Amino acid sequence: MAARSQYEELARQLSAVGAVKRGLTRVLPTECPGGAAAVLALLDRYGEMRLSRLAELLGIDMSVTSRHVAHVVERGWVERSADPHDRRSRILRLTAAGRAVLDGLGRRAADLFAERLADWTDDELGSLVALLSRLRADFGDCRATAHLP
Repeated sequence: MAARSQYEELARQLSAVGAVKRGLTRVLPTECPGGAAAVLALLDRYGEMRLSRLAELLGIDMSVTSRHVAHVVERGWVERSADPHDRRSRILRLTAAGRAVLDGLGRRAADLFAERLADWTDDELGSLVALLSRLRADFGDCRATAHLP
């Protein structure tokens, strides 16, 4: 087991990851703010779902989730359809236009990382990805934490 001081330093470093997330948010196009990007990413990752499930994955209130969904529906990136099991509910589904927007967001994020991490070796980047994946798995993957693919 690692020394307690290493866990404390890990906590400090992870708190500072907010700067990376803010950098990613700054490359989002104005028509696709962070909440909209998160909705698209979750629908891509988990497939069609009800609004209540989306709110659960986002970890935010239903009313806030509803506003994010209204934004992406207005732009044609997500469609609502009747739930065949409960006609009172709606199912949210990513459209082809939404997938195209999501692909563009992924390219923007990759471009930003390529620029900022240009002096990293392939091995260093691979290690970071592997360790972050392991960390996320150890904490469970019940909520969306990344707003970009």
